[in-house]
Amino acid sequence: MATIRDVAKHAGVSVATVSRMINGTGYVHEDTRRNIETAIKELQYTPNEVARSLYKKKSKLTGLLLPDITNPFFPELARGVEDEMQENDYRIIFGNSDEDRDKEQDYIQTFVQNNVVGVIASTNSPDTDTYRKLAIPVVFLDRTADDSPSVYSDGREGGRIAAREMIARGSRRVTVMQGPKHVRPAQDRFKGAVEMLKEQGIDYNVVQTSSFSFTDAGTWAEQLFRQYPDTDGVIASNDIVAAAVLHEALKLGKKVPEEVQIIGYDDVPLSGILNPALTTIRQPAYDMGRAAARLLIAFIENKPIEQSTLQMPVTFTERDTTRKAEQ
Repeated sequence: MATIRDVAKHAGVSVATVSRMINGTGYVHEDTRRNIETAIKELQYTPNEVARSLYKKKSKLTGLLLPDITNPFFPELARGVEDEMQENDYRIIFGNSDEDRDKEQDYIQTFVQNNVVGVIASTNSPDTDTYRKLAIPVVFLDRTADDSPSVYSDGREGGRIAAREMIARGSRRVTVMQGPKHVRPAQDRFKGAVEMLKEQGIDYNVVQTSSFSFTDAGTWAEQLFRQYPDTDGVIASNDIVAAAVLHEALKLGKKVPEEVQIIGYDDVPLSGILNPALTTIRQPAYDMGRAAARLLIAFIENKPIEQSTLQMPVTFTERDTTRKAEQ
């Protein structure tokens, strides 16, 4: 890997001259500039972003912490964050916590050591000192904590919509799959679904799950039909779990949606290519990511901020695992 000294030698100038051009800290003659640019290109030299930020006392690095990149919802969030950051000349250091508190703290420490100027975190522990004691701006994504800056969707309303649409399509023996108790968005959507079912006087059962992982989803699906074989409607905790329920229902010979209807949550890309395609509640993941990045940039650059907490709407995406609504 080429160094700044290699570039200087190749261009026939001093290291200080190369540094001035790269960092924009002084005059460099146009001919000299072209020589340096040619050397950089030929040597494929990439300036060290951390070193530059320390030198210029101004970093363009930010930290992004997500809980589980195997869940396809989170890469959608990340893409939104990355696109907005790139357009504003910021770069990202990424961490995947696996919902592990120790790993999460290690990543936060790594961010600080690399001189990041702000953090976007999708964490189950936003109220801890890990974040309170940071001397840089933090924006919570898909999570919220008191009045802390955050971008999240209306999970409670999402749960209510799922239950309302399930009832409108004729299901009367509904099973609600409750997501992990330590994940607030999962509990918000669960509470919303149960509220609506109770308001409409619909019998329901609950299957408690402890994760959103592909590995565990099949187990929850098997448990559901073993415990409640006469279920005619399933409100899943997310699309991964819903896909597992669909697979299990078809394996058992159940007709979907004629005998059992299924509604997921998130609307990840996988949902539309299942057979039958999954009806779900759509979270605007990409837009949420962009909004979180814009908010963090505003804090970093001390721009006026009208609203530091942004709740984004969710919508019903009708596909083939539900019947048409009854008139």
